[in-house]
Amino acid sequence: MTAPPRPRAARFATFMFFGLNGFAMGMWVVHIPNIERATGISHSTLGALLLVLGGAAFAGMQVAGPLVDRLGHRRLVPAAGVLMGLAVCGPGFADSWWTLGLGLIGFGFGNGSIDVGMNSHAVVVERAYPRPIMAAFHAMWSIGGAIAAVIGAATLGAGVPTGVTLTGTGLLCVLLSVLSARFLMEPDAVPAPDAPAAASGPVGTRRPPGRTVWLLGLLALALMLSEGVANDWAALHMEKVLGTSASTAALAYGAFAVAMTTGRFLTDRVAAWAGPAAIVRYGATLAAVGLTTAAAAPWVPLSLVGWALFGLGLSGGVPQLFSAAGNLDTRASGALMARVVGLGYVGLLAGPALIGGLTRWMPLNVTFGVPVVLCVLAAVFAGVLSPKPEPVEQPVGS
Repeated sequence: MTAPPRPRAARFATFMFFGLNGFAMGMWVVHIPNIERATGISHSTLGALLLVLGGAAFAGMQVAGPLVDRLGHRRLVPAAGVLMGLAVCGPGFADSWWTLGLGLIGFGFGNGSIDVGMNSHAVVVERAYPRPIMAAFHAMWSIGGAIAAVIGAATLGAGVPTGVTLTGTGLLCVLLSVLSARFLMEPDAVPAPDAPAAASGPVGTRRPPGRTVWLLGLLALALMLSEGVANDWAALHMEKVLGTSASTAALAYGAFAVAMTTGRFLTDRVAAWAGPAAIVRYGATLAAVGLTTAAAAPWVPLSLVGWALFGLGLSGGVPQLFSAAGNLDTRASGALMARVVGLGYVGLLAGPALIGGLTRWMPLNVTFGVPVVLCVLAAVFAGVLSPKPEPVEQPVGS
């Protein structure tokens, strides 16, 4: 009988999976222009295929959630990593819209599966620690994407074929996923939380888990929709509204991304002191102030400050929501997390499209009022992360 893995080893393995997922997604993103040229598709066709990628990822999340509860993390998470690794190779060899579509279905499904699996495992590892550690895992995803941007730029500059680069990416994902399986933890290796704690989310409350998980999912949708707006529209806002050059405009997203990554490395310490509800409440409020500043600022430096505040405010909220969902019911952690992660992913995809549609009727900076309002609503309803104490029954005759 093998000894259960130590929390530190499981934590390292979880960091690796988050980093690998960010790295694989980043390598796909930096090669999109090459793949578009190789397949001869138009921008509109690419947009439709990206929706296929998103739909496949959502499906993967909903399938992986119940499976991780049934099969366990040591089976599901490495299998999802292997699937993602094999599937990321496909787009690199696509030569038409339909071969690219097939490749993106597989890649999206694998990405959605590992997204739920690694977040569910992160909740288990966090239970083994006396302090919150979830936000740092999400920061590692961003680090993986940044590494992909650097390596991808180098291989593109060297003229390495896209198929070769993505195949190398896939083999790395497969190898590390298989090697790390033995270090993953199962829920029964860590005592289930039996009372609400400052950093464990709404555990032990009388609110029905089904209702709570949907509230958490709607909050994730609001915050990740706001994140999606920054991903796709920050640079365009600087260029179109403030009239900057393309290189200066890129600083807007850079300020947002750096602030978000830095904030996620700092969030766990703050959450241990203030609690998850405070992270969501005050973070969403800061995000609303930041985006309002970015949208209304007449000067580039002030707008950059606004985008940085927006990223810092959003950095800690989503990890708290995922952690809370995974702790609602330890027997169905994966299935519950699939709902929250899935709704958040819908917001991430819908945000840029919603803003694009609204620009037909109003200026771009005015459309940012939508994510501002959503951040305010997230701040108002952050109390879902603060369970009410159980009523104390008074003895008869007292």
